[in-house]
Amino acid sequence: EITILDICFGLGFNTLATLSYLKEKGIEKKVTIISPELDAELIASLKDFQYPDIFAVFLPIIDAISACHEYKDAHLHVKVVVGDARAYLLTCKDRFDIVYQDAFSPSSNPMLWTKEYFSDISKVIKDDGILTTYSTAFKTRLALYENGFNVYINSGEGYRNATLASRSLIKLPLVNMEHKISCNRDVQSLRD
Repeated sequence: EITILDICFGLGFNTLATLSYLKEKGIEKKVTIISPELDAELIASLKDFQYPDIFAVFLPIIDAISACHEYKDAHLHVKVVVGDARAYLLTCKDRFDIVYQDAFSPSSNPMLWTKEYFSDISKVIKDDGILTTYSTAFKTRLALYENGFNVYINSGEGYRNATLASRSLIKLPLVNMEHKISCNRDVQSLRD
């Protein structure tokens, strides 16, 4: 079983890319994806959005989410929780294997990038869970590090560098946060 927290559902591309990958690789596991999303009108409009052809097989899932914020079958449960992600984290009883930290950038939405926010994330991610984010900002990485996460560089051909964080050790280049901190003594993570 795989449990995923997809911060800010938006158009659902993280969820759809996950489902596409699982289908392509023939991975047959029970998957639960929970996604807080503040914009209820956006969710209602998903049924009219023109998704890439690669996601055509998943359009019934999008239609269900657009209509009632949830899709469920024997192997998949996707639930969009309409409301504030921070409020959701405070009441969340689930523990997640993967967290997609895909909120708007820290400059646009700083409340989903603070040290305190990542403290809330650390309470709902499993000990061997992985957080992934497009942000490579030092302040983001510092907030993760201050909450006990190891910080890694995710790089490869065809995509820009990103950040992975986990309390477990994984086989990716580890960011030397102690060195970064010593070179940037005046920088602090974002705070509430």
